[in-house]
Formats: sequence, C-alpha cells, structure tokens
Amino acid sequence: MKAVVFDNSGTLISRYRAIKELDSGRIYDHISSIDLVDKHPHRALVVLQTDPSTCLINARPDQTIFQFITRNKVPFDISYSSSPLNKEDILTLIKDEKAKISDIQDTIQAVVDKEYNVQICSGSGFIMNTRTGHIEFTITAGGKIFPEVPMVVEELKRRSFHIYVASGDRMKSLEELASFINIPSENVFGTADSKRKREIVSGLKGTYRVMMVGNSANDILALEEADLGVLTTQQEEETPDKVFEAADVVVSNIKEILDIEF
Repeated sequence: MKAVVFDNSGTLISRYRAIKELDSGRIYDHISSIDLVDKHPHRALVVLQTDPSTCLINARPDQTIFQFITRNKVPFDISYSSSPLNKEDILTLIKDEKAKISDIQDTIQAVVDKEYNVQICSGSGFIMNTRTGHIEFTITAGGKIFPEVPMVVEELKRRSFHIYVASGDRMKSLEELASFINIPSENVFGTADSKRKREIVSGLKGTYRVMMVGNSANDILALEEADLGVLTTQQEEETPDKVFEAADVVVSNIKEILDIEF
C-alpha cells in the first residue's frame, strides 16, 4: 500500500502571511516565519488554537497576549522552534511580556484585507525569544487552495493512495481543509513540528510506502524520512538550500506529483 503525506501551508494552499515586527510596528508580507525562527538560535513559533475570524478579532485589544491566553484558557502549540523548548515553559516565559492582542489583530486585518481565508491556514500566533520571553513578532496566515489540489487528491485516491496531512498549522483549520478535500479527519495531524512530522512519516512506513510532499524547512526531517521526499515550489517564495538537499524530487506544481514513478 502507498500513502502521501502533505504539508498544508504553501503545499496544498497558496499562503498569505502577515507578520508584525513589534519593535518597529511594521507589517511585512514577504517574510517566512520559519526563516525568521531559523535566523535566531533561540526563537519559537507559537500557534494559538483559536479562531482568528471570531475569537481573536473580537477580543479586547488592550489585554496582553498572556492575559488573553490565561483568562480564556486558550490552547496553543509550538509549531516550529530553533532550539528545544517545552510547551509548559511558554506561559512562564511570556508572563511579563507587554505585547497585546491588538498586535495580533493588526495581522488578522492585513490578511482579511487581501481576501485570504484564515480558516484554512495556520491562523494566528507569535514568534518569541525563548531565552528572554520577548514576543518579537505577531503573525496571521490565510490561504487559498491551489486550484489543482482537488483533482490531484481525487486522482491519488483513484490510484488507491491513502492521503494524510501533517502540518504546523492550527488543527481547526486543517479540519476545514480535510472536509474540503474529502479526507478523514483522523488522517490529519495538526500543529506538527519538524520532529513530529518525521515521527508521523516513520509510523506510516510500518504500513505503507510513503511519499512526503512539503515546501519548507519544517518539512526537512519528514522529507528525509519518507521513501520519497518531494519539494514543491508552487508557493513561489525563496526556499533554503537545505530543503532542496533533503528532497529527492522537486516540482513546481502540485499536479506534477502524478507523473512521479512511485
């Protein structure tokens, strides 16, 4: 039996990301959150497991991010980290941080203004310094499903492939995606960091020959672990050399995986 494991953001969906640099107040849309984490030895990307379009956008803007999380018991996960970090340490680290919910709301509005759907991407979160607890950036990502994806998924199913998604994105957004492309919700693994993606691929190899399809540094370990690692550059953003080195095959459009002998 064969299985394909897809990353989501930048692989199945065209992603638009708004990142606010808190020290300057500027919002950028051409920077990779994974690259930002990689550029510093002590950074982590934290994803809030709550709906940006309802809960976050309507939250009191003047409360700190720490207050919002603790008062509302908002679950969160580490999506990517440049150094080992326990999730349990996050709240202790950011307890005295002054970053506000308004800083996240600014990025939500930037994504909405571009007419991207925050329901099918990673949603909102922040990048923090894991030594100081300083929240350096807030982030919201929205997406549009690449037009070829439904056809590719259906053709893979016709060929008796089992379809999985392993992504660093918010779980609820991935459930929305699973419904759209018609795969079982139990085949979706949300807010998976690099090591977790590798574990998922490794576990599936006990049953399947596994193809991993991804597009960023967060996919490197899974690309290397898979029987075949496929890098897709359809997102059309700069991809680090180390991601190319981890892949066996590079495609520029998701539909090209149908032409791979596997």
